[in-house]
Amino acid sequence: MASTRIFISFVILAVSVPMISATEFVVGDEHGWTLGFDYQAWALGKEFHVGDTLVFKYPEGVHNVLRVNATGFQQCMAPASTQALTTGNDVITITSEGRKWYICGVGRHCEAGKMKLAITVQPWIASSPSPTQAPVSAAAGSSSFYSAWTLLILAVLMV
Repeated sequence: MASTRIFISFVILAVSVPMISATEFVVGDEHGWTLGFDYQAWALGKEFHVGDTLVFKYPEGVHNVLRVNATGFQQCMAPASTQALTTGNDVITITSEGRKWYICGVGRHCEAGKMKLAITVQPWIASSPSPTQAPVSAAAGSSSFYSAWTLLILAVLMV
């Protein structure tokens, strides 16, 4: 019974710590995702980490969000197969480190309205367990149950 409580407490802690350390960034802050805003200046000085979220807020039907590569960012073009986010409250959880590029694909919003964001994502914050390398406690008993929780967390983070 005591080992079950320890195990459950450990699982709750392991699940909670990474989520607590993640940061939610509302792109453009109070301006949101809109025409004529300097998103590169907005991103300057901010540290983005794996596990953080980007929230793109805009009036539904007016804009969208497309994840593109460096060329797509420079040319304000996305491949036809790129799926647009269109809810007006689009939440993107960052699941890998490196450069990330986002544009608005409506009309000439990217080119003329400067609706484009490029960020560099750093590794998971060192003070918390990595979502792919969370520790397994020997006191927790079988690690297969914990591994299932880890896979569930990863699945949620990657959506």
